[in-house]
Amino acid sequence: MCTTMINEFPQDFSIPLKLDRFEKLQKIIADLSKNEIAWLSGYFWGLVNENNCIKNVDSTFVITIISASQTGNARLVAEQLKDDLLVEKLDVNLLNANDYNFKKIDQEKILIIITSTYGEGEPPEEAVVLYNFLMSKKIKLNKTAFAIFGLGDKSYEFFNKIGKDLDKRLEQLGAERLLNRVDADIDYTEQAVCWRQQITSIISQYVQKRNLDSPILMNSRSSHQIPEKCYTKENPFSANIALNQKITGRKSNKDIRHIEIDIQDSMIKYQPGDTVGIWYQNDYELVKELTNLMCLPTETVKLQNQTLSLEEALQNYLELTVNTPQIVEKYAVLSNNKTLLNIVKDKIKLRNYCKKIPLIEMIREAPAKIQAMDLIKLLRPLKPRFYSISSSQDEVENEIHITVSIICYKINNRIRSGGASRYLASCSPNNDKIRIFIKTNDSFRLPKNLDTPIVMICSGTGIAPFRAFMQQRDHEGAKGKNWLFFGNQKFTEDFLYQVEWQRYVKKGLLTKIDLAWSQDQREKIYVQHKIREKGKILWDWIQENAYIYVCGNANYMAKDVEKALLDVISKYGNMDLEEANNFLNQLRSERRYQRDVY
Repeated sequence: MCTTMINEFPQDFSIPLKLDRFEKLQKIIADLSKNEIAWLSGYFWGLVNENNCIKNVDSTFVITIISASQTGNARLVAEQLKDDLLVEKLDVNLLNANDYNFKKIDQEKILIIITSTYGEGEPPEEAVVLYNFLMSKKIKLNKTAFAIFGLGDKSYEFFNKIGKDLDKRLEQLGAERLLNRVDADIDYTEQAVCWRQQITSIISQYVQKRNLDSPILMNSRSSHQIPEKCYTKENPFSANIALNQKITGRKSNKDIRHIEIDIQDSMIKYQPGDTVGIWYQNDYELVKELTNLMCLPTETVKLQNQTLSLEEALQNYLELTVNTPQIVEKYAVLSNNKTLLNIVKDKIKLRNYCKKIPLIEMIREAPAKIQAMDLIKLLRPLKPRFYSISSSQDEVENEIHITVSIICYKINNRIRSGGASRYLASCSPNNDKIRIFIKTNDSFRLPKNLDTPIVMICSGTGIAPFRAFMQQRDHEGAKGKNWLFFGNQKFTEDFLYQVEWQRYVKKGLLTKIDLAWSQDQREKIYVQHKIREKGKILWDWIQENAYIYVCGNANYMAKDVEKALLDVISKYGNMDLEEANNFLNQLRSERRYQRDVY
């Protein structure tokens, strides 16, 4: 116990609380730890100072930082930059892209955009409306200074396309570039630190030259204040696996697991719609196969300012299951393999090769004797995998549930598997620990009004966040109607959480459910077919202010679903395609159309 109860104040004790209130406070904090009391102290200080500071701000000289994040990296860099600028006594407004009033962008003095790119050169889901607005509207930004920091993955063809597009567009609209755009790869930390130092110095000088004597803002304004996190990507929580259960049938083509993670004593908090990041280890047998193929002896290597054994570096720090064009190009040179050298000359062949041939099979087909550090430099750093949380904390309390599809395939008569999914599949309940952290996803949230109807559209493991949604709606006693569109291969083998959905139907919580099975009949039926089939009813729900949620594969399912939604809006709303697009974008801006795609 961290506190001692006192029944009366000393004579020289000055406190603005009455005795009865002070005693209540003592009882409340009696069972709290030192860390919990310290957190509460900062929390209450923030409440007081945030209100005081906001009243004194002259919004003319605000530095606006917009983060457009897909996995949380852009948001992290934005938060770090905000802290840097506050140290310089500058006024900062940090917002997620979907919270930004883009129609007032021409009033900005200094605008910093930190954005990721995902899929085939697409904006993060939370930045779609802002991106479309900037690309389509002719506005004057000649009073605005800007800088762009882009995050991406060089293995994709359209690397950092969104950062490049926005950088070019802002210049076209008349804005003044403060610093050249940075295009950062997945290992972005050093570039981000350097860029933050540069842009902070440049902004400080820019403000001084224009005599912008900005007030000190101790608690910067933001429409999305993020509390200090106990556990992060850099400092994950070590959690026990409580349950690891296959939930597809014996004859299913898929191995899908329901995994429950114990977060007892972690103080981790999450909401429906959030994701959990999981650090994984590569399969040790894969590591041994790789070193044996390349005839590499057991030795030490230097990596991330550490001296490690080669096997430890390969198992814990480097990506071994994903092949990329950059890796193939580098290895073709190292191995001097004629087949690979011919492949890298053709971009289309190169990309198809990377999709079909994993790293280990490439090395098996084109073996080469290289030095250990050459292999280290060839590979990409290991990064965590993110999974939509399939539980409501109000329902399961000290647990996190996830729904994981185990990637496993045969190539050249050998079984290969995905790195993270294989790792999770092998974890034993109550024996193995995994390192986790929460990534908030404010772009995928239930409506605050419990009477609002919702439509949930998904396929496969995309059902995960909607299980959390229904648990939350059930817990809160929401009266709004709920409609699920779910697709998978076979009814008898692949109806994930079937008993739970049937229980919600029987209870009346799940108002409508439409199922699409692609392999139960001669013609393939997908969720987009069901959407068009039920288009009139769906349009009626939209007219009743329903929220529409989509979760699934970004390149296939989500695109097909969006086309189906546009067809429904066009047909039953009597709109042409352009009007239907504008209508759907309006739903986005109102948060009534939200997607969690991967």
